[in-house]
Amino acid sequence: MEALILGWYVLAATGSVQLLVVVGALAWLGSLFSPFFGILGDRIGVRRLLCLTRSSYALLAALLAALTLGELLQPWHVLVVAGIAGLMKPSDMAMRHVLVGHTMRPEALMGALALSRTTSDTARIAGAIAGTGGVALIGMGPAYVVVAAIYVGAFLLSLGVAASPPRKAQANPAAEKVLANLRQGVDYVWDKPDLLGAFSMAFLVNLLAYPFFLGLLPYVARDVYGIGQSGLGYLAGAFATGALAGSLVVGANRVPLRAARVMLVSGALWFVAILLFGQIRSAGAGIALLFLIGFVQSFCLTPLAAVMLRASSEEMRGRVMGIRMLAIWGLPLGLVAAGPIIAGLGFSATTLIYAGLGLAATIAIGWRWRHALWLRSAPANAHL
Repeated sequence: MEALILGWYVLAATGSVQLLVVVGALAWLGSLFSPFFGILGDRIGVRRLLCLTRSSYALLAALLAALTLGELLQPWHVLVVAGIAGLMKPSDMAMRHVLVGHTMRPEALMGALALSRTTSDTARIAGAIAGTGGVALIGMGPAYVVVAAIYVGAFLLSLGVAASPPRKAQANPAAEKVLANLRQGVDYVWDKPDLLGAFSMAFLVNLLAYPFFLGLLPYVARDVYGIGQSGLGYLAGAFATGALAGSLVVGANRVPLRAARVMLVSGALWFVAILLFGQIRSAGAGIALLFLIGFVQSFCLTPLAAVMLRASSEEMRGRVMGIRMLAIWGLPLGLVAAGPIIAGLGFSATTLIYAGLGLAATIAIGWRWRHALWLRSAPANAHL
């Protein structure tokens, strides 16, 4: 809801695609600090960290609601609040994955991660309707009151999260220092080809794939398809519905999947679909293609998370997933770069450039770490 409400407000108030991508980029600013959140989660427990972040989101949403209802809201307010919230939000995904890793057996990990993603996917479907239709029906201020109330509900539900398992005492006090823990996590990822390859793939899709769906959809709805705010809800809902369908198929666990191979093949298909998405001008065809893109991205990212969690020891999962979230830094970079490229070359050329580079890089990742990610005998491709 927030992403669509704020994105449409900024685009309508300023008419600037460059400012639109800045707002989208700020929402993921905190990916740079995700490793530190991972360390903090290992130290104080994931439950406490989730409660802290969700209460902060509720306060920020209440502030925006008050500014809107008081007719005081300005685009710079949105930039500031999006930047503050963006310092924390990218770490939420990592902490949810850590919780799944702590509570599920290895053979159930893939299905559990997929089912966990269905909560986000269903929320995106509802948010696409409520975020665009709600503003049209009741206005931005009341809609943002709803956003704040949902964050309060998320905080209350987070109180029910199980406490983290007790940590073993460390013989070396220096290992408890933040920078030492961060270096340990980086070295751990760097020395494991399956982790490094999965991290590279995560950075790639954030840099070259996600900007079109997590930042530029308001521009696509208004300037490419000309379907307005209600059409934006259909576009976002189609992507989220496809993601939900993909998560349900993966979560059903009916077909044994070789996680690393599925990650690479689905990533390649994702970029091919983006290339097609940029060339069509029919809103109906775009909605159908967005459903397909959402479906394929679930088959890429869920196995990616499974590869990283399987390859990480329990005491290192928080740090590994925190480092994995550094890959999200590719999203603000890709968004900020897309703004001037679209302004100069157009939307179709931008998708062609991004999809072509992404497809080539996916093939390069598969070749570079083929022994860890592509071979059937690789642990990352084991049927668990």
